[in-house]
Amino acid sequence: MISTTASPAHDAICFEPPGCVPFALGWTWQQQLQRRLLENPDGPEAVLLLEHEPCYTLGRGADPAFLGFDPEDPPAPLFRIDRGGEVTHHCPGQLVLYPVLNLQRHGADLHLYLRELEGVVIDLLAELGLGGGRIDGLTGVWLEGRKVAAIGVGARRWISQHGLALNVEADLSGFAEVVPCGIANREVGRLVDWRPELSAAVLRPRLLETFSRRFGLQLRPPTLQEQLQGW
Repeated sequence: MISTTASPAHDAICFEPPGCVPFALGWTWQQQLQRRLLENPDGPEAVLLLEHEPCYTLGRGADPAFLGFDPEDPPAPLFRIDRGGEVTHHCPGQLVLYPVLNLQRHGADLHLYLRELEGVVIDLLAELGLGGGRIDGLTGVWLEGRKVAAIGVGARRWISQHGLALNVEADLSGFAEVVPCGIANREVGRLVDWRPELSAAVLRPRLLETFSRRFGLQLRPPTLQEQLQGW
């Protein structure tokens, strides 16, 4: 489950909470990890890999017009959060990767960081024999014209939050309630539409391996002391 890349630049703590995590809890964990790295920029980076209970999130400047429901009465919990981008949907069967990185170690360039996160998914799809790619002017990863991975990030003093969401076997019906990422003319897809044998559980270790390789990280589980500290 933990990558063993050759000659890693440095290690990072890897958290894989079981089950489906409420969005508010996952966001709290990110904030705690970000705060620790802000206090000690030379400390270990971290990554969370999880699945969320059904919910919707809006970026900091997202337009509520892209919601197909009353925000006071959403069909699933709705959160406005501190990332870029418009509205997206999270649900079981979608792998969500939240890197909490010191981006000064990774180029100090948010645009580059977004492209690298896209690259993680493109690399993974290539390993699966799937030709994922980018579309000029848009953020995310696309497969035969359908968006399979959404990406939205935030950073405070170069310490990142949020990340990518990859639809593996997710029920896509929740996306019909919104205009995903504010893009009205492109469909959302999931990997099982191309590779029916795939599952989120099977792809978890492969996604971590691809991420750690692209970012030059050695992923490790938290130590007992880190667990006791709330990491």
